[in-house]
Amino acid sequence: MQRKKIVEAMKNVYFQKMTATGYHEIEEEIARLQSQRPAKIEQLKAARALGDLSENTEYSTAKRELRHLESRLRYLNKQLQYAQIVEPSDDNTVDLGTTVTLKFTDDDDQEVYHIVGKQEADIAKQKISFDSPLGKAIMHQPAGKVVTVNAPQSAYQVEIIKVEV
Repeated sequence: MQRKKIVEAMKNVYFQKMTATGYHEIEEEIARLQSQRPAKIEQLKAARALGDLSENTEYSTAKRELRHLESRLRYLNKQLQYAQIVEPSDDNTVDLGTTVTLKFTDDDDQEVYHIVGKQEADIAKQKISFDSPLGKAIMHQPAGKVVTVNAPQSAYQVEIIKVEV
């Protein structure tokens, strides 16, 4: 029993929880970057052929761009390596991958958010991380519940109106 708890705790440390959509977006970005890599290598070869590398800005730029591309590929591959895709349950509680309608009690404003992993969060697209102050407050809570969000500047309350998978 104790070993099972340790294994679960280790998963939370090493694995990055994300939605299946987030996982596929990373795969698509990797494919796009890999398709750009041969052109970047050719640019580097062409710039190197120009001669004196100490004063060759084309070479320095091409080398920096290739290094940046390869660094991004390594980062994204690590994201996939440690990804844990979480499928939301249909039990009317907020979970990773669910869409939730919230009512902010201070001004009766309603917003719809999609709960996602840390690396997928984008407030402009109404995607909030399960690990954000708002995400932490509403995670595993049922529809109809009023919860307090402890944000860095102040605390506020939200009512969970609806939870959808």
